[in-house]
Amino acid sequence: MFGVVDSFVGHLILGTVIGVAITTIANLATTVFLHRGLSHRAITFSAPARWSFTVVLWLTTGIRVRQWVAVHRKHHAHTDTVDDPHSPAVHGWWQVQLRNYAMYRRAARDSTNVARYARDLPPTRADRVLFDHALLGLGCGIAILVMLVGPWTAAVAAIVHINYYIAASSAVNAIGHHFGRRPYANSATNLQWLALLTAGEGLHNNHHAAPTSAKLAHRWYEIDLGWLLIKPMTWMRLARVRIDGIRVAADT
Repeated sequence: MFGVVDSFVGHLILGTVIGVAITTIANLATTVFLHRGLSHRAITFSAPARWSFTVVLWLTTGIRVRQWVAVHRKHHAHTDTVDDPHSPAVHGWWQVQLRNYAMYRRAARDSTNVARYARDLPPTRADRVLFDHALLGLGCGIAILVMLVGPWTAAVAAIVHINYYIAASSAVNAIGHHFGRRPYANSATNLQWLALLTAGEGLHNNHHAAPTSAKLAHRWYEIDLGWLLIKPMTWMRLARVRIDGIRVAADT
């Protein structure tokens, strides 16, 4: 009896740790590659870095790169208006927190959004064969996890990862446009605790003030985990930051 309980607790603890680690990796790939790099062109990447990020996102999230970029660019083009795909000013922050994934899917599946906002990212042969097949990527990711840690620990890790990633991403769009500090005159907010959970994305007011800047921390006491990955990548020539420093938009 005690052996069964100990085994269950062991799977639960190890699976939770692995799930958080996987989500941290997915968050770093999302903020550095999808967000700062592709969506805002604040960073350019070497071919190995670009492939690595794409594979990581395919295995951990199943995100189609063009769709994510299109939805995010539309958000910036129509922030907190009826045309924003996920505005708490329109729908209420709690509705966005609960329904952000559905809102994202609706906008991502709209081919007119992709054609308009991601026309610089045409599908490649690798996209058509692999990366546009979300379930294949997620299935491969789970299979790798099962082979590494076994089915029970993998199941716990997958549940933790799915809930953490979706909830944290939703919080950036919901809580990050409602609660928190607004040092710049825009509708987004800064929440350091959320930034720690999302590799920097919780410094959302800073980002809307300077969307083309690769660094989201604007003050000495702000922590941006994404930037802590970007800097060593620049030293190894895996990435190049387009704008050195913080460039605040003129209308902020």
